Amino acid sequence: MIITHRREKLIQAIIFFSKETKWCGKTKLFKLLYLLDFEHFKQTGRSVTGMDYYAWEMGPVPVALAEEWENFKPDLKNQVNIKYEVLDYETYIRQTLVAKVDFDDTFFTRRERRLMSEIADRYRDHYASDMVDVTHAENGAWEKAWDNGKGYNQRIDYLLAVGDVQEKQYVMRAAKEYTALLEQVGVK
Repeated sequence: MIITHRREKLIQAIIFFSKETKWCGKTKLFKLLYLLDFEHFKQTGRSVTGMDYYAWEMGPVPVALAEEWENFKPDLKNQVNIKYEVLDYETYIRQTLVAKVDFDDTFFTRRERRLMSEIADRYRDHYASDMVDVTHAENGAWEKAWDNGKGYNQRIDYLLAVGDVQEKQYVMRAAKEYTALLEQVGVK
């Protein structure tokens, strides 16, 4: 039986990025997860974490995780803490994730681990504000969904990340095959 382990992958991806990048707070984490999920989708037709992202003015937001942020569910709360640091004479508070445990790559494929490492290496020393050009890229998935504000709070369709028609056909075929496999073994 195939089990997707999406929640476990989400938690472990959070642990990974908190350990492998600097200044990994809420906004940077959301951007890192978005890059991971959408790049993996472009390559395979499925995301790593299974999260849906929504077009907000400041970028793509995994709303389910955003809603959990101030009060993590026990499975995540047992794995990470949020460290608060007052900056700029109390006008700005930086939130940084601190992992309580080591990263466990058990549920990840080689491709997923490689993508996480590449993304962490690329953005290790970046602040979230440095990543805006990437997550807001012209003709990128967020920009297409955002549509100059008309798409506010709309789910960002993963297919928006895929380029030409041939790529879309490949990704759709891969996604369809994976979904059929899951249905065949009873996973939804």
